[in-house]
Amino acid sequence: MLYLTLVLAFVASILLTPLVKMLAIRIGAVDTPNYRKVHARIMPRLGGLAIFGAFLIGYFILRPEDPTAPFIILGALMIIITGVLDDMFEITAKAKLLGQLIAAGIVIYGGLDIDFIKLPFGGVLDFGYLNIPLTILWIVGITNAINLIDGLDGLAAGVSTIALITIAGMALMMGNTFVFAMAAILAVSSLGFLFYNFHPAKIFMGDTGALFLGFMIAVLALMGFKNITVISLVIPIIMLGVPISDTFFAIVRRYRMKQPLSAADKSHLHHCLLNVGFTHRQTVLIIYALAAMFGLAALIFSQATVWGAILLLAVMLVAIELFVEAVGLAGKNYRPLINFVRMIGK
Repeated sequence: MLYLTLVLAFVASILLTPLVKMLAIRIGAVDTPNYRKVHARIMPRLGGLAIFGAFLIGYFILRPEDPTAPFIILGALMIIITGVLDDMFEITAKAKLLGQLIAAGIVIYGGLDIDFIKLPFGGVLDFGYLNIPLTILWIVGITNAINLIDGLDGLAAGVSTIALITIAGMALMMGNTFVFAMAAILAVSSLGFLFYNFHPAKIFMGDTGALFLGFMIAVLALMGFKNITVISLVIPIIMLGVPISDTFFAIVRRYRMKQPLSAADKSHLHHCLLNVGFTHRQTVLIIYALAAMFGLAALIFSQATVWGAILLLAVMLVAIELFVEAVGLAGKNYRPLINFVRMIGK
């Protein structure tokens, strides 16, 4: 039944996307080119509706069971409403944040939160009253991280699909059938949309899709790795390494430039790779490869010993820092590690 459901969700996404494209054009939900954007013509948005519709079809066919399921669907619906409003009317950042907070509150009310983690060398860290703020921070942070990388044709859809496949694989290894089913259904729904969204794109997912995928990835990752060890809690951070790194260094970049954290710029990872000289398609494929490497690292990390995991994490952090400095992700003059290596080599 699972495989049939995945096929049906995939086909539904392919069939729904052209219908959503016509709807977006009819109601004026389009993306107009400006100085920050790569595309040069008006593009229909709302593509996330096709992903959401295909996901719902798969969900109601398979009906994976979990007490939190109705709350996840309701929270996702709140996110979709927020995204649709933004794609149609370009609502304020505060209004979008309010929609995300309501969605996060719904799943938390349904029983999803970070209660405690087991420390690697013994003992338990109980978050107490901080469990709800930390859960909200995780959900809202990942939701916006996926939204931030939605800057090139097929980028957010592809990176999200890779992250969802990783989550599904990890859930299967851990015997979590609900998270596996939900992640797998969403992955094929996103993959079907990618047929129309890969460069040159015929439709954008818009905030409807980016916020929905980010929200679902945040929730499913949290469900798969809550209330366990510090090492295990790092796994979802690793598998979402591309959007998290891009968001983190955007914050660093804006702090160094004394700009507001909400300020828009053209220095995200995809912009940096384009500036280096890669084509649109090459840039997307490079970031896909990076996302896949993070996913593979998460799988290896989950099977490592405590010291092996610490060593792997240290190597990854150094590699990320070198890559960031090389492409100028934190700013053109930000090269502390490269300058340190050069100083030693003299």
